[in-house]
Amino acid sequence: MVQGFLPGQHTLEGYGNGGFRFGGMSHRGSILALPSGIRSWGPVMPKEIDLASLEPVLAEPKGTIDHLLIGTGVDLVPLPAVIMQALRDAGIRPEPMPTGAAARTYPILLGEKRLVAAALLAVP
Repeated sequence: MVQGFLPGQHTLEGYGNGGFRFGGMSHRGSILALPSGIRSWGPVMPKEIDLASLEPVLAEPKGTIDHLLIGTGVDLVPLPAVIMQALRDAGIRPEPMPTGAAARTYPILLGEKRLVAAALLAVP
């Protein structure tokens, strides 16, 4: 992962212990798994997920993401309506869920060739 970015789509091989495994390597901290690649993501708590933190998602080319799995940590934390609406307005269906559920669902949807991305908070 060069400066917090690994180009290309990669399945998630594992999660926990404060990070994720993908592309034959591990990363400590939160990640965005996008069509363009997996990148380090700043938020560590659900309240830090805002439109600015999701800008890389919105910057992906139109039509490359239909569904965004949002891992909100150990528990499901609903996101503010303004975030949900901004994603919907961009043609992206947001689905907040615990990070574990999102990390397990992402590889399945990716394997089905769905236009999916994931914003995942790291969990212990």
